[in-house]
Amino acid sequence: MSILYRPIGVLHTPFHEPAGMPIQPSGASGVCGTAELYPEFVAGLQDLAGFSYIILLYHFHRAPAPKLTVTPFLDTEARGIFATRAPARPNPIGLSIVRLLRCEGATLVLENVDMLDGTPLLDIKPYVPAFDGLTAERTGWLEAGERRVAQCRADERFGEP
Repeated sequence: MSILYRPIGVLHTPFHEPAGMPIQPSGASGVCGTAELYPEFVAGLQDLAGFSYIILLYHFHRAPAPKLTVTPFLDTEARGIFATRAPARPNPIGLSIVRLLRCEGATLVLENVDMLDGTPLLDIKPYVPAFDGLTAERTGWLEAGERRVAQCRADERFGEP
């Protein structure tokens, strides 16, 4: 089976290269960017301005070739790709929860952006704490280094082993 998606817009951020960019929104605190929707999708933004946070789904357009094991930025050991958020995935789909500052026509003004400039935007969903705000009892191999995520930046590996 083959699945085809087409972008609904493009993300604009200050990050033009993977090296040095934050690896998660929590490491991009205060970093602003925008999501520019294509004209045919603007009507879908109706009522979105009432949400503080939104979930962005996007295509890792500069991801390395897919791998089933990678050495994540927060670790020195190879891990299964599905136990990481590395971009070298079989289906290179990214997910970020960002602050929605305001809607300006076809443009969403965002904060805490952690993706590359020019990233194709696939979908937008409102973040709803009652649905999405789960407390995890376990975070696997990340438990040892979770607090370092805000200081960690992507390097030339970009999720490669």
